[in-house]
Amino acid sequence: MLTLLLVATTTLATAQNKSLFNPVYTGVTSLTIAPDSRAGALGDVGVATEADVNSQYWNPAKYPFTISPAGVSLAYTPWLRQLVSDIDLANLTGYYRIGDYQAVSGSLTYFSLGDVIDIANNYTIRPYEMAVDFAYSRMLSETFSASVGLRFIYSDLQYNYDDEVTPGSAFAADISLFHSGYVFLGQRECMFNWGLNASNIGSKISFDGGNTNQFIPTNLRLGAALKVPVDEYNSFTLTADANKLMVPTKPTYRQFLDEEFGADFEDASYSYASEYQSWLDAKGYNDISPIAGIFKSFHDAPGGMEEELREIYWGAGLEYGYNDQFFLRAGYHYENEYKGNRKYVTVGAGFKMSVFSLDAAYLVSTSQSNPLDQTLRFTLSFDMDGIREMFGRR
Repeated sequence: MLTLLLVATTTLATAQNKSLFNPVYTGVTSLTIAPDSRAGALGDVGVATEADVNSQYWNPAKYPFTISPAGVSLAYTPWLRQLVSDIDLANLTGYYRIGDYQAVSGSLTYFSLGDVIDIANNYTIRPYEMAVDFAYSRMLSETFSASVGLRFIYSDLQYNYDDEVTPGSAFAADISLFHSGYVFLGQRECMFNWGLNASNIGSKISFDGGNTNQFIPTNLRLGAALKVPVDEYNSFTLTADANKLMVPTKPTYRQFLDEEFGADFEDASYSYASEYQSWLDAKGYNDISPIAGIFKSFHDAPGGMEEELREIYWGAGLEYGYNDQFFLRAGYHYENEYKGNRKYVTVGAGFKMSVFSLDAAYLVSTSQSNPLDQTLRFTLSFDMDGIREMFGRR
């Protein structure tokens, strides 16, 4: 159901060129939603930004670089708010640093699709998706760290009393790296970070008792960030991420029609949907293992290298900070029109005290209808060191 909601936002791109429109399909697409407002205000960028409590989603290898020994945050993201009022994503994240070189962290993400009322059967269904993950990170040198994580995924998308859809579950792992050092630009000593996160490497998920299986959104994220101090109080941080879903490209319905009926055959109603699924089985798409799919995803696009490059989506952001307490942020996110067409501008602000920080983000779509278009998002974080200091406990 969630996949259909996301695919429904791409109808404008399909109208432009049906033969080129070929997004990468996955299950549990809620795992691709940025949960926190700081990264959300920077164009959904966060793999190489300075370490904070919300690093679990972007790059848990950053946690050993945090100043505070522990922290916790709660983020809330309304979804399709212009259409409905009860679809949203909530995220709870926390970490604890062990000594000076290690950290453990975890998060709980819950995506609610609201209440679905079956009037005929007097029955209310509450479809949802959730993920629970834990990570261990360690500094390998003064400037370099690594992390490994495990994730349990559960998805229950039943939306009708008689629906044959069954809940699905999967397990996944994350591997991430982070480097933070200093470089000189002229006379200014600037902080330069880079990070890498390979996330959701794991099993497939099934919603029909194992008859068919879908790939989860295995993703490779690579990014860099440069923080330039202007003076004692003011600084600017420029950051950018590039992402690639490591999921094989599904042969399209158009390819099926061309091969079975000829290039001139037209059928916009999907009346051959069952035959298409059988054709996918014959092609071996549904039998590809998750690990084989990772390697296959880099060379299987029907359009060759040109289409492979289209599958890379990226974001860039700029953050202005005053005295490490007040922040203004802006960013841009780009996805090729034939791979999903998510293009949007983001803005936001943050306020940080010794005890807590509050971040907000706002998104404006520049291409098509977006589930987060004109939506305000919030993240509230608490610094455990600051709380102890407030109560006089050190």
